[in-house]
Amino acid sequence: MTPLRSLSRAMLYGFLRDRMALFFAILFPLMFLVLFGTILANPGTSKSEIIQVGAVPLLDNAPAAREVLEISKADDLAAAQEKVRRGDATAAVRQQGDKLELYYSAADQVRAGTVQGVFGQLVGQANMAGVPQRFTLATEQVEDKSLNTIQYITPGLLAWAISMGAAFGAAATLVTWREKKILRRLRLAPVRTGTIVSARVGVSLAISLLQTAIFLGVASLPVFGLQLSAYWWMAVPLVIAGTLVFMAIGMVAGGLAKSAEGATSVANLIVLPMAFLSGAFFPLDAAPGWLQTLSNIFPMKHMTQGMLDVLVRGQGPASVLPELGIILGFALVIGVAAVLIFRWDDV
Repeated sequence: MTPLRSLSRAMLYGFLRDRMALFFAILFPLMFLVLFGTILANPGTSKSEIIQVGAVPLLDNAPAAREVLEISKADDLAAAQEKVRRGDATAAVRQQGDKLELYYSAADQVRAGTVQGVFGQLVGQANMAGVPQRFTLATEQVEDKSLNTIQYITPGLLAWAISMGAAFGAAATLVTWREKKILRRLRLAPVRTGTIVSARVGVSLAISLLQTAIFLGVASLPVFGLQLSAYWWMAVPLVIAGTLVFMAIGMVAGGLAKSAEGATSVANLIVLPMAFLSGAFFPLDAAPGWLQTLSNIFPMKHMTQGMLDVLVRGQGPASVLPELGIILGFALVIGVAAVLIFRWDDV
């Protein structure tokens, strides 16, 4: 048993001394436990935004509903439906006699399920037990009913794919070139630094645009059924801006790391949690309000939101200009940080 104990002790000490292995074996999974535990925690006072069209006595006579609903009023049903379609409200509701009509957006399955449950309970309470059922609830999505779920998961997955490709590509390339002394040779070569940077940026943008074309092409196959809106092409500037910001993040990771493995680990540590916190994989409506607010500081959140607007909701080019400006602002700030920590050599 002595050799077994000696080998086991040596292997255990080796594991404990390997900070990277220790981090990814224990701390990284623990981080996701905290992350998911926070996202899926009880949101408390978080409310769904509802547009009440005209008089809805059933809702007016249920003060308890206001504890979970934030209600605004309107007179035009079409305008209210358009706000729901744009994502400015969770649902619109109106009452026609004893029939309650609820219009929701299929772009957000979590919110849609929540408000349908609330109004279903409201109608159930109004229909007192032991008497004929008086009130009915009719639900209808504001989008084309032929649209599939692929419409609403594509923007987030595409934003995540672009982010991963840009960040990992920049981080791994920077460290590998520094380890192999390629950067030193380029620095001594009769080539301007701007030329080197332009070439790297051009290649990253070309790869991202190719990723986008393949991603949307596959999703548009009949087996998946993605239907692009009329303004789908506005996703291109979003992809370009997103590539720049995540390429800058990759450059920061590559500047901090001393090996290619370390650079990809740092990039993974930044990009993967950001995808969950930005709503790229699933909506954050079940998350606490402070976490939903915090998600606004992540560029992937704005990239996902912009793509959802132009790929699914069919909003015009002007609708994504604020998101585009925010992403470019992130790219500028993080790009400056990448320049400050850039190193030509390991020493």
